[in-house]
Amino acid sequence: MAKQPRIALNVLAKDVENAKQIVSLAEGRVFIGVTAKGFSSVTEAAAVIESYQEAGIPVSVGLGAGDAEQWKKVVEVAILTKPAHVNQVFPAAGYTLGALHAVGSSHTVVNALIAPSGTQGKVLVTTGPISQAAPEEISCEAAAAMLAEIGVHSVKFYPVNGLSRIEEIKKMAQAAVRFGIPVFEPTGGIDEESIRPIVEVCLEAGVRQVIPHVYTSIVDMDTGLTRLDKVEELLAALPEI
Repeated sequence: MAKQPRIALNVLAKDVENAKQIVSLAEGRVFIGVTAKGFSSVTEAAAVIESYQEAGIPVSVGLGAGDAEQWKKVVEVAILTKPAHVNQVFPAAGYTLGALHAVGSSHTVVNALIAPSGTQGKVLVTTGPISQAAPEEISCEAAAAMLAEIGVHSVKFYPVNGLSRIEEIKKMAQAAVRFGIPVFEPTGGIDEESIRPIVEVCLEAGVRQVIPHVYTSIVDMDTGLTRLDKVEELLAALPEI
């Protein structure tokens, strides 16, 4: 896994030009999300991602609103494009990592989607298309240990719902650090007011890199562009490290 900034945003972009503006504004501390759900085929998604990559934009291949049904499309798109970052459901994270290694993509950060349970110290790893119908709480330590065993780089914790789950974030981040998982990605309901305390609790737990995701809330609904002023506000709200 390539060296990355300690804190990096993960945001959407309407097109290559919008993405270039965001990357420039963030001085590289950003991934641009491209979601599999938004495309009718793997080849269509791959073509768009390749256009971003040709412009030097670090792409994060996503599911699309955490849609577990997209997990296989995400793998197939990632194999073709070898992106900087991949979002994946917990049950398919190891498969995805192995598939990328098989095509020589050892630089790609792969996360595993874990859901908060509502109980501190307990999480849901049943985030796949079949397993989500049978939710079962396990300890944060058990979840982190399983990811460590298969070499997955990152925990994606979704949804955080602002500051309402800050203690649950803390417990999962601590477990990730304990088992050597370097990256933590809080997402779902983060804004310019909640982003700093959420990132701080992850850093205080000892996480090596925090990647908060902020998607549709900073997109202009009229133009489809991710608003640069909102990206600037998020960056300004981040703790100085």
